[in-house]
Amino acid sequence: MVNQHLIQQFGKRIRQLRTERKLSQEALAELTGFHRTYIGMVERGERNISLSNIGVFAKVFEMSVSELFDFEKMRGER
Repeated sequence: MVNQHLIQQFGKRIRQLRTERKLSQEALAELTGFHRTYIGMVERGERNISLSNIGVFAKVFEMSVSELFDFEKMRGER
């Protein structure tokens, strides 16, 4: 399913950005205001998050929403 693939790719991207910045899920939760379990669910592709929450992630990672969706920048992905 295309939607599930997109949700999973987005989760992988969030995990990549978090780990590159040496942040724990707890630290990212504190920065975003989301619960740690929600961060985990997003990273595992279990949550179809809202556009406003995507904006929160983009702000925390200091990038545009379009940069956040640049899945080609993920290691080992194309």
